[in-house]
Amino acid sequence: MTNFRSRRDWLVFSGALAGAGALSACASQPKLVQATEPVPDDFAELPDLRPMLQPIAPEERAARRKRLSELLALSGLHAYVCEGGPTMTYLAGISWGKSERTFALVVLADGRHFWICPAFEAEKARLSIEKEGGPGGEIETWDEHEYAFAPLARVLQRHGASRIAVDPQARSFLFDGLREQVGAENVVLGRSVLVRLRGVKDAHELELLRLASEGTQLAISAVARRVQLGMTGDDVSRLMARAHGKLGMTSPWCLALVGAAAAYPHGDNHSVKLGRDEFLLVDTGASLHGYASDTTRTWCVDGTPGEEQQRAWNAVRDAQQRAFELIRPGVECRAIDAAAREFLSAAGYGPGYSKFTHRLGHGIGLEGHEDPYFDGGSLVQLEPGMTLSNEPGVYLYGQFGVRIEDIVACTESGATHFGEWQRSWRSPG
Repeated sequence: MTNFRSRRDWLVFSGALAGAGALSACASQPKLVQATEPVPDDFAELPDLRPMLQPIAPEERAARRKRLSELLALSGLHAYVCEGGPTMTYLAGISWGKSERTFALVVLADGRHFWICPAFEAEKARLSIEKEGGPGGEIETWDEHEYAFAPLARVLQRHGASRIAVDPQARSFLFDGLREQVGAENVVLGRSVLVRLRGVKDAHELELLRLASEGTQLAISAVARRVQLGMTGDDVSRLMARAHGKLGMTSPWCLALVGAAAAYPHGDNHSVKLGRDEFLLVDTGASLHGYASDTTRTWCVDGTPGEEQQRAWNAVRDAQQRAFELIRPGVECRAIDAAAREFLSAAGYGPGYSKFTHRLGHGIGLEGHEDPYFDGGSLVQLEPGMTLSNEPGVYLYGQFGVRIEDIVACTESGATHFGEWQRSWRSPG
């Protein structure tokens, strides 16, 4: 029987079986993609991750609505209003595009929920919410001449809901319209409720996020075997999209930066060709059953980087580990950011934001960036189940940039991370 050191090893082995031995062939003699005219590559060694875990089920979404009701009651609020977007998907599995016509889900503190919908869209909405396994709920309508806010206020009053929380991603006209109808003092932004609701992941969500991160790390490793000198960041990004697609992941994205272009954390020039002794920074991710991944690796594809580049890489790696060691329940998010920043400052890359120019990290779940955040202003206290990126960096304009990013999760006793840490600047693994 084959023994595996980690689930990542097992995933690679599974992919090898599916690819009829393609992994071993590729590992011993990589098929390199020419920068000028990439050849088709099916990434045969990569497995399809989708059958390994089930997507979120309707009963799980019902439990989420119940939990939201409980959080509202604890906060002295009576209702939570959200437009189409991640929170609606999280609570009900419904996707609805935003327009000037208000369509929203309203969850009440007593456990019930209803929908506010333009009257001419009611039948379309009914087909969505009453489908097999759908969330159901009454559909309250409004006609074109009256707009949504007065009808919504009447329905809220009928349910005895006078203190209303509005989803932070709702547009200002919904927030302002409600305030005009029920009083400005009775309408608040629901950020604190949302952090407790979506910021704390359950066991199924943690499994999905872990597998998504493991998948992206597999994709990076597969692409790394195909990268050669002379390729551009755009070439690498195209390979990453194909690798993520083979894994069954959706909405792939990639920021691939070469040498001095990586000194701009969100990119500058994606057409720079990779040279010997240079760093390649790859920040990439995709979604698995709706849950996002986000991983960054910086490594030297060929040759040996200069001493300053190596020193910066080691400092970033050590700052990442220092921050990880301090993650535990009850610690404020800003303290984790401060720990990484102080470490890099002591290593000669400070003070403040001078070389480490961005926050340490962001929450991740249905969205690649969501509450809570590892930044110097966040008073959010970590709780078991919170998942965030841990991504310190050092950026020297005109020279190079280094960033290493992994997803971490707060646990009852400390923290865990998804996938494998990057061990050396010599490879992304």
